[in-house]
Amino acid sequence: MTDDRVASGADLLIQALVDAGIEYLFCNLGTDHAPLIEALARRRALGRRAPDVILCPHENTAVHMAAGYAAATGRGQAVLVHVDAGTANAAMGLHNLCRGRLPVLVMAGKAPFSSHGELPGGRDTYVHFIQEPFDQGSIVRPYVKWEYTLQAPDVAGAVVGRAWSVMQSDPPGPAYLMLPREVLAATCVEPRRAPRAHPVLAEHAVPATLLDDIAGRLLRAEHPVLVTAYAGREPAAVRAIERLAETVGIEVHEFNPVYLNIRRDADAFAGYQPGPAIAQADFGLLVDVDVPWIPRHFQARPDAYWVQFDIDAVKRDLPMWDFPADVRLEGRSALLLAQLLECVQALATVQDRERAVERLRGHAGARRDREARAAQLAASAGKPGALNAHHVCRRLGQRLHAEDVVLNEAIRNMPAVFEQIPRTLPGTLIGLPGGGLGFSAGMALGVRLARPERTVVNLVGDGTFYFSNPASVYAVAAAAGVPILTVVFDNGGWAAVKDATLRVYPAGYAEEQQAFASRLPAGMDFAGMAAACGALGVRLSDPEQVDAAIEQCLHAVRVEGRAAVLHVDVAPF
Repeated sequence: MTDDRVASGADLLIQALVDAGIEYLFCNLGTDHAPLIEALARRRALGRRAPDVILCPHENTAVHMAAGYAAATGRGQAVLVHVDAGTANAAMGLHNLCRGRLPVLVMAGKAPFSSHGELPGGRDTYVHFIQEPFDQGSIVRPYVKWEYTLQAPDVAGAVVGRAWSVMQSDPPGPAYLMLPREVLAATCVEPRRAPRAHPVLAEHAVPATLLDDIAGRLLRAEHPVLVTAYAGREPAAVRAIERLAETVGIEVHEFNPVYLNIRRDADAFAGYQPGPAIAQADFGLLVDVDVPWIPRHFQARPDAYWVQFDIDAVKRDLPMWDFPADVRLEGRSALLLAQLLECVQALATVQDRERAVERLRGHAGARRDREARAAQLAASAGKPGALNAHHVCRRLGQRLHAEDVVLNEAIRNMPAVFEQIPRTLPGTLIGLPGGGLGFSAGMALGVRLARPERTVVNLVGDGTFYFSNPASVYAVAAAAGVPILTVVFDNGGWAAVKDATLRVYPAGYAEEQQAFASRLPAGMDFAGMAAACGALGVRLSDPEQVDAAIEQCLHAVRVEGRAAVLHVDVAPF
C-alpha cells in the first residue's frame, strides 16, 4: 500500500488497543491471524506504536499471564488465541478470570467464511473449513461479561472501546472478541480523529443514614466478625480493614483468600477458618467474599445482623447464592469501609473504645497461640523422601522479602503456605479464585512482568503442576525474561479427590479397596522437566538439604535471572 491513510482492519484494531492503553498482547497464533501479523510488521516499518507481543506456546499461559499483570496493576491487557480450538484451551483460564474478577480482553480469530476468493483473507487451507462451529462464543459465554464479533474494519475503535469499558467497570471481568479473517484483511481509509475516552463505571453512593445505622449496630455488638477473601485487590481496602479492626476490635477472618486482606501480624487477624466464629457472631460483615463459610458445617445465629460490602454483591455469575445479609451494598470495599470507619469514629464513646482495646487483647492472644502452633508444625524437617511441607514453607518464607509475591495453589498443602509464609504487605499474596487448577504459574509470569523488582514464587501440588502446562510456562519465562520460582509438593496424586470421596462415602467400597483413582504416575522428575525448558531444576528429598536447595533456587531467580523449579518429595497421601 502506498497511501498510509489506507489501513486494514487488523491495523485499526491494533491502533484501538494502543488508544485503550493496552501495553501487552499475549499471543498464541494461528492461520487466522495472518492480517494481524502483517499489520504488526507494517506498524514497525512505519514507526508506529503497538502493544508488546509475548508469544505463549499454550493458551493457558497466555490467559493467566494477562491475569497476573491485571492483578498486579489493575489494568487489563489483551490475549490473542486461535479460533475455536484456542478458545477451548483458553476457557479454563477464563473461568478463573471470571471468578477472580480480572479485566482481560481475549480476542479469538474466527475462521474465514468465504471460499472462492471473493474477499481478501478467505479460506485457503483445510483447517479453515473445519474450524467454524455454529456458536464459537458459547465456549466461553458463561465466563465473560461481554462478547462480540468485529463486523467491519471501520468500527474497530468503537468495538475495542466498548470492550474496555465493560471489562474494566465494576465488577471487572474478561471480555471476548471474535475476529473474522476477512474483516481483519479488509481495508478502509483510516479515520482522522482523536481517540475517544472510554469511561469506566466505579463508585456507588451510599446513604449516610444507612451507614450510621450499621456503625451503631457494630459498636453495640458483643461478638462482631468480618469475613473477606478478595478485598485486598485494592491496597486501600487492606488499610481500611486494619483501621476498622483497630477501632472496634472486630475479628477478621479469611476463607479461601484470593489476596492478602489484612497483615498476618495484625492482632485482629483470626485465621482461615471462620466457621466457629460465625456460629457465635451477633454482627457479621461480609467484605468481598464469594464463599464466607461452608453452611453444611456451620450455621449463623438466627438473631445475628449481617451486612455485605462487595464489588459484586448479587454474585451475577453464580446461579445460587443465599448467605445471610440484612443489608447488601455494592461498591468498592475500600470506599465503603472508609465511610463506615468515619461513622464509627464519630459515634464511638469512651466505653466503646475501651471495649475495642480489650477485644484486641484477646485477639492478640489467639494470634500468638496460632503462631506457636504453626512453629510446632514446622519444627521437624521430615524424613528422607517424605519431607514436611510446613518446614519447607517456613524456611522459604524466612528468605523472602516483605514485598515479594506468593501465589498459593498448593491445594493439599495450602494451609502450610498460608501459615508458614505470612505476608504483611498488600499485593504480596494471590490465591485461587476459581476451580481451574494450573493458574498460578502463568499468573506468576504476569506478576513478574508487572513487578520485575520482586521475587515471585508460586507453590503447587504435583497434580496442579501438570495442569499448568509447564513446558509453555518456562519457555515464556526464558524468552520474556521473567524468571519465577515454582515449588512443587509431590505427594504422588490428587489427595483432594480421595478426601472428597471419603467425605461422601467414609466407609464405602473405595475406602475398603483403597481404590480412589487418584494416583499419578510414579517416578516423575519435575526438576528434569524444568531443566529441559532452560530453568533450574532441583529435586529435594533429603531433610538436611532444605536450606541449600531453597538458596540455590532463589539465587537462580534473583541473581542469574533464570526460572527455577524446586521439586519437593513430601509424604504420599
